[in-house]
Amino acid sequence: MFKKLLIPPRKVSLRKGFYKLTDTAVLKFYQDDSISSEGYKIEILPDGTQIYSATEAGSFYAIQTLKDLAVIYNDKVPCCVIDDKPDFARRGVYLDCSRGKVPKLSTLKHLVERLAHWKINELQLYIENVFTFKKHPEIGKGYSPFTPAEILDLQEYCKKYHIRLVGSLASFGHFERVLSLPKYQNLGELAGYRGYPGGTTLCPTDPGSIKLVSDLYSEFVPLFEADDFNVCCDETWELGEGRSKKLADKIGKGELYLQFLLKIYNLCQKYGKRMNVWADIVLKHPELLKKLPKDIVMLNWEYEAEGKNIYRTKEIAKAGLPFMVCPGTSSWLTHGTRMPASMGNITNFAKQGRKFGAEGLLNTDWGDQGHRNLLGVSLHSFAHGAAQSWNGKAVDNENFTDNFCFNFFSQKDNKLSKAIQKLGRNYITCGTNVPNRSWLYLALIEPAKNIEPDSYIYQMNDKGLKEIINRTALAKARHTNSFENIALEEIVLAQEMDKLAAKRALALKHKNYSELKNVSKEIQKMADEFKRLWLIRNKPSRLKDNLKLFKKAAENF
Repeated sequence: MFKKLLIPPRKVSLRKGFYKLTDTAVLKFYQDDSISSEGYKIEILPDGTQIYSATEAGSFYAIQTLKDLAVIYNDKVPCCVIDDKPDFARRGVYLDCSRGKVPKLSTLKHLVERLAHWKINELQLYIENVFTFKKHPEIGKGYSPFTPAEILDLQEYCKKYHIRLVGSLASFGHFERVLSLPKYQNLGELAGYRGYPGGTTLCPTDPGSIKLVSDLYSEFVPLFEADDFNVCCDETWELGEGRSKKLADKIGKGELYLQFLLKIYNLCQKYGKRMNVWADIVLKHPELLKKLPKDIVMLNWEYEAEGKNIYRTKEIAKAGLPFMVCPGTSSWLTHGTRMPASMGNITNFAKQGRKFGAEGLLNTDWGDQGHRNLLGVSLHSFAHGAAQSWNGKAVDNENFTDNFCFNFFSQKDNKLSKAIQKLGRNYITCGTNVPNRSWLYLALIEPAKNIEPDSYIYQMNDKGLKEIINRTALAKARHTNSFENIALEEIVLAQEMDKLAAKRALALKHKNYSELKNVSKEIQKMADEFKRLWLIRNKPSRLKDNLKLFKKAAENF
């Protein structure tokens, strides 16, 4: 029943007759405190429709379901009773704003509207340095940082759509952009790590580290009304390998991590926030689970379909800690997502979350290495994560992409759906399936002089590369709504970027220099389109970094 619904309801009971759902339809709302917080009941009768809920959010989600039914049934909806409620209390999207792209406020508002329609109720923006700190103005320079006014404006907009804006700030690891600045390099654990002047991780034994975090929190944390705050603290790669090595050798890296984490915990307590933290480091040192305060929310992340940390969710639950399961869109380090990986990852994580009592599902969308991936290609995974968060057992994964294109892009046939699925499988089609990336992402911009006989270029096979090159290009179909139209254009560009990457890889493999010249001209043309689309949705930020890479790729062959 209602197979084309992206977010399937929990229970539908058919009745006789039909009801014409239009803008002037008679909707009656009733308070029913027996219904769960965000759940609802809809009775669609021949003479009108009644909505029962305990909260405004419940009524809002009922209306979203009715909107979708009106589209599917061309306004003439079968009479029925729908009883519905979500699997998870927290159903979130986590958007990287620090690896190159800082979205415009208008983009975020348009995204909020779409996420709310999919019954998402939480948004987090990943921030390392893209905020205008008064005490530390150097930190955001050159990155088009958010202002406090923009954060407050977005928060008010989110509230209209029953979405909590939860703050998130790098507080330990992933500090490389701050530590690259001369003023802060002395706070790093290991200078020069991964080529960054101050490394990527704060030195936990330096008193200046927690002082800096405290300064940043004093300006950032109070902006957010949500009780939860994400302190990140993931991937502290150099921990105990540099300035704190002596103490780490004495007490262990796990204990060293815990000591600094508890200092951050105290800062959260100061501002009345419940600390949320990525779980990867604690899972590397599972003895810490029993030492953590029981109100810390563990964010268990893993991005492969069968990734091992998915199945370690039970360890967190057994320790008595609240937690969220955190899959990903797998759109980073690709141009068109790794769709099978993402869908499997989200589905399996949602199952573990339901099984072990997760508070919620937080679907992450990263932008590693310049954030060349486009927002439009991530929307499919946002919708899939939303569906798995609401009523995962009923989600039709096999036909989900068809349903997405029908509901979101008004697809009349399955051409767009097939193209998106093929685009999402290019990381496999090209002949490789490496974790967390597609080799096509690198093939588009890697300087030709760096290509060695045993490099990734030779791991891709000619047959797969030719298949990608010879696919029919998607037309830039126009949609009545600009947000969806831009998303279509971004998908078209992603397809073109993969094609160029495949052409370039094939030419490099066979030392076809005349073809490389042709590809170089196409890359220059593609860069103009990339710039145009970037500036529609985003602030300038680090656009120039990507344009430099494209220019080098076009010049070096």
